[in-house]
Amino acid sequence: MKVGRFELFAGRTLLLALMAFTILPFSSIFLTALAPSNTLPRGFEWPAEPQWGNFVLAFKQAHMPALLVSSTFLVLAIVPVSLVISTMAGFAIGLLRIPGANVLLFLFVFGLTIPFSGIVIPIYILERAVHLYNTRLALVLPLIALYMPFAVFWMRAHFVNMPAEITDAARVDGATTWDLFWRIHIPLARAPVSSLGILMSIWTWNHLLLALVLVEDPTMRTMAGALGAFQGHYATDIPLLCAGTILILVPTLVVFVLFQRQIILALLQGAVKG
Repeated sequence: MKVGRFELFAGRTLLLALMAFTILPFSSIFLTALAPSNTLPRGFEWPAEPQWGNFVLAFKQAHMPALLVSSTFLVLAIVPVSLVISTMAGFAIGLLRIPGANVLLFLFVFGLTIPFSGIVIPIYILERAVHLYNTRLALVLPLIALYMPFAVFWMRAHFVNMPAEITDAARVDGATTWDLFWRIHIPLARAPVSSLGILMSIWTWNHLLLALVLVEDPTMRTMAGALGAFQGHYATDIPLLCAGTILILVPTLVVFVLFQRQIILALLQGAVKG
């Protein structure tokens, strides 16, 4: 199908507008971070004397090394476990069609509709009761559970679209259910598994609400969770606050730039299936 000049022009114009809508706020935050401490820039302009030391000061004041360790630990503790559980559940529901698969799928989809803020207080009360409050497990266990509805639905969408001939041929060759899962379908699911892992890593790194509610120690929170405490201490020092924001956002942006191809391939996978 040939695209007309008007459609092409309109599409490019929309993309440029969306790009500007995304880049301009980041540019404004970056320019503000270079302003002198305890001042407010008058407009969208390059400071006469850029204060690069704001980034160094924000790095020290926000305990960034400890937060990097904490966020990395949370990602390594949450993402692999979530991937294993969601991949096996998606395989069982989408490809094996186990008894009650439709009911399980409905429950996971229903989990997507539950407001995240509506379950924070029950989680807080429960963790207080079982003495998990103010520990890293206070974030690990709830986030694994909260990721499951989307993660299982994501992996089920992949497995349900796999050709039945692959499974039938493997069964004829004597493959067990484990062989079918590990040796045949997992290699074919690298794109959705890797992109899901990237998405959950970004979500964990940037998670804010539970980090503020369930953990008191600022050095045990996520990078985004530290931003809330940082804002409380430096709410009047806008340049320093913006410098801390940039430092927290940089790792996420680097991960997205490095793995954007995998994310796009996984998102487009359903569109290229026959």
